[in-house]
Amino acid sequence: MSDAPSSTQFATEHFFRHESARLVATLAGQFGAQRLQWVEDVVQEALVRALQTWPYRGVPDNPAAWLTQTARHLALDQLRREQRWNEREEGISAEQARWMAVPLETAPDDDAHLRDDTLRLMFVCCHPQLSAEAQIALALRTLCGLSPAEIAAAFVTSEAAISKRLVRARQRIRELALPFELPAAHDLPQRLDAVLASLYLLFNEGYKASSGEHLVRSDLCHEAIRLTELLATHQHTGLPQSNALLALMLLSAARLPARTDEAGGILRLHEQDRSLWDQSLIQRGLQHLQLSARGDTLTEYHLEAGIAACHSTAASHGTTDWARILALYDQLVLLTSSSVVALNRAIAVGRVNGAQSGLEALAAVQGLDSYLSLHAARGAFAAELAQSQAAAAHFRRALTLAALPSERSFFERLIAECETSQPQKSTR
Repeated sequence: MSDAPSSTQFATEHFFRHESARLVATLAGQFGAQRLQWVEDVVQEALVRALQTWPYRGVPDNPAAWLTQTARHLALDQLRREQRWNEREEGISAEQARWMAVPLETAPDDDAHLRDDTLRLMFVCCHPQLSAEAQIALALRTLCGLSPAEIAAAFVTSEAAISKRLVRARQRIRELALPFELPAAHDLPQRLDAVLASLYLLFNEGYKASSGEHLVRSDLCHEAIRLTELLATHQHTGLPQSNALLALMLLSAARLPARTDEAGGILRLHEQDRSLWDQSLIQRGLQHLQLSARGDTLTEYHLEAGIAACHSTAASHGTTDWARILALYDQLVLLTSSSVVALNRAIAVGRVNGAQSGLEALAAVQGLDSYLSLHAARGAFAAELAQSQAAAAHFRRALTLAALPSERSFFERLIAECETSQPQKSTR
C-alpha cells in the first residue's frame, strides 16, 4: 500500500474515469444490458468503497485490480440477496469460480479491431434502436462519468429532461433485450456519428466545465483526444469527420495553458499570452485538418476546426481573420439549427462589422435567455460602445447564471469596471 494521501484524490478520479467503463463492460457482458442501471450502481458502489478506505489505508499498489475485485464481490453479494438468484446458488458459486479465474490484467482478445474498453463500450451504447440523443446521453453518463446536470449543460436543457432521457434509454434496452456486444467491424461506421458527438461533448465539458471549482478540466479534454485519435487512426473509423473532430480538439487544447491566470481567473482571448499556446498540438491539429479534407464530406467538425485554426494561427488577437471566421459560421448555420452556433456567429458579426451590428445579431438569437454566454457577449459589445450601464446590467444577468467561482469573479470584475467608467451623478 502507498502512504501518499495526497495522491488519493487523483487516483480515485483517474480510475473512476478510466476504469469504470471497463468494469461496466465486464458486468454488463456477464449479466446483460437489461441490468445496465444495476451494473452502474455496482460500479459506483465500488468507487464509494475506494473513497471510504483509500484515505485511511492508502492507495493500493494496483488500484485497477482493487476496484475490479471489489466490483465483482459487490455484484455477487447483491445477486445472492435476490430471491431468484438465491434459488440458483449453485450456479452462482460455479460462475464465481469461473469469473475469479479470469486474470485481472488480461485485455479481451475478441473484437481485436477495437481493443480500448471505453471506446468499445461507447459503440455498444450507441445502438441504432435508441434515439440519437439517448445514445449520446447514455454514453456520457455510463462511460464518461458526467452527471445529469453536466449532460444537461451540454445539451442546453434541464437536468430533469436528461434524467428522463436516461431512464427511457435504459427501459428501451430492457424492452428490446438489446445485446450488449460490440457490432461487427463493418458496422462501426453506422454508429460513428453518435460516438463522435459524445466525445465532442466530453471535450467541451473539459474545455469549459459546467460545475466544480475549476474552469478547465484537462483530464476530460485529454481523454476525449485520446479516444478520438484511436478512431481517427483506425481502418474502419478513420473517416474525414473523425479527423476533423480530432483537429478541432487539438487546436482548442493547444490554448488551454493560457485560458486562466495563475490564480485560476478567466482570461479572454485577447488577454491570453499566446507564447503559452502549445505549438506542437497546433501542428498536429493542422495535419488532421488536412486529412479531414480527403473526400467530399463536410461536417460541423470541419467548419469548427477551420474556425479554431483561424484563432490558433493568428499571431495576435488583432490579426485574427474574423472575416474568414464569419464565413465559416455562415456555412455552419446552414448545417445546424443550434442556437449556440447562432450566438457564436453573432459574436463574429460584431468583430467584423462592429459592436452595434453584434448586438443586433445577438438580439435575433432565440432560446438562450438562461445561457450565460449570451449575456456575456451582450455586455462585451455594450461596453465597447461605452454603454456602461447597459453593459453592467448584462454582466449582472450573467453573474446570476455563473456556476463556477472563476466565472463569478470574472463578472464581478467586469461589473466593477463598468461602474467605475459611469459618469458620476450630480448631487445638486
